[in-house]
Amino acid sequence: MAKLRVVPAVDDPGTALLTDHYELTMLQAALAHGVARRRSVFEVFARRLPEGRRYGVVAGTGRLLTDIERFRFDDAALADLERRQVVDGATLGWLAEYRFSGDIWGYGEGDCFFPYSPLIVVEATFAEAVILETLILSVLNFDSAIASAASRMTTAAGNRPCIEMGSRRTHEWAAVAAARAAYVAGFASTSNLEAGRTYGVATQGTSAHSFTLVHDSERDAFTAQVDSLGKGTTLLVDTYDVREAVALGIEIAGPELGAVRLDSGDLLVQAREVRAQLDALGASGARIVVTSDLDEHAIAALAAAPVDAYGVGTALVTGSGAPTAGLVYKLVAREGDDGVMAAVAKKSKDKVSVGGRKFALRRRSRSGVAEAEVIGLATEPVDDGDDRPLLVPLVREGQMVGREALDAARDRHTAARAELPPTALQMSRGEPAIPTVYEGKS
Repeated sequence: MAKLRVVPAVDDPGTALLTDHYELTMLQAALAHGVARRRSVFEVFARRLPEGRRYGVVAGTGRLLTDIERFRFDDAALADLERRQVVDGATLGWLAEYRFSGDIWGYGEGDCFFPYSPLIVVEATFAEAVILETLILSVLNFDSAIASAASRMTTAAGNRPCIEMGSRRTHEWAAVAAARAAYVAGFASTSNLEAGRTYGVATQGTSAHSFTLVHDSERDAFTAQVDSLGKGTTLLVDTYDVREAVALGIEIAGPELGAVRLDSGDLLVQAREVRAQLDALGASGARIVVTSDLDEHAIAALAAAPVDAYGVGTALVTGSGAPTAGLVYKLVAREGDDGVMAAVAKKSKDKVSVGGRKFALRRRSRSGVAEAEVIGLATEPVDDGDDRPLLVPLVREGQMVGREALDAARDRHTAARAELPPTALQMSRGEPAIPTVYEGKS
């Protein structure tokens, strides 16, 4: 099982410059005008889910905690900001001492979310909190988009494992994050070796078409692979003629052949034909793995096919049409001149937010089925007795308290998805599976 591992980098540059220019210019002006130390509450939420989606999945929390801990302005970063005259000397001095000392709460990684769910709540001075905006959104928007797509794929796959294979379709480091997020949402393994090293996600892979093509014959290629990797390997059988390749694979490896992979054509028809052929050749234990631009809909369409595993690439690392979770980071409360916290909110057209410090729980029926996302304004919402609190402490007075093993997030997702109403798991377009309800007054 996967265990969280953090591999220290050599000459770690930190994460402080993984941010937008205006975060620091806001900081400079706030410092100069005396509002930088105002106690503030920022909140991360999505105003809506991607069109047709019924739920989202929180992912990236574990990565984010490490990134916040590494959010430091070292000498090189400060020198660069000074050279480019991004901020003035007073602001550079403040940044040199920056350490986040506030509190952060959030939904547990792997949990499901809905419109206006307060996924992250940051409470600190305005200065400390505002400059984390870009970093928080960068991590959570990407990872949550991947996990949300991955969850739909593993739902469609049922008990059949999904393999993450998207490294060649995205940025090299985004591929590592994608593999992690996919694992949270139920993927069994990844092709990405760095994800295996850093996060302990199981890795696997055998050969591509080029391996067959570099040999003088398909027989030579299969013989080389079986000799090197053993009879339990997976042979790619669609470089030339599928039927001939399957027969050749069994001839070389025998009935102990581990699996064959189909990467083109009508996968439904081919899987049935190949299954019948394997059984007739005495290889009833050989599995069938399918790849070729799969998404959740293609996986669902193969539910009746004799397929044993799915390899998913492009659709996964692009969020299956929704490459961002649409999360925003908004100030929802701030300290007034009288020292009292006051709710604030954006009211512009189409981008309305709800002011006030939030609390959240998932209202459930007596049988444990989710019925609503209940958000309390200023105070905790009333627990009906079967409800589940959603916000957990992640950072307390600057100390990381929310770290957990990656498998804990994976298990949380399994449980959170299981408590959703059955309509949430449908592949067809629909509204959010449960409504968002507000209680109390801000």
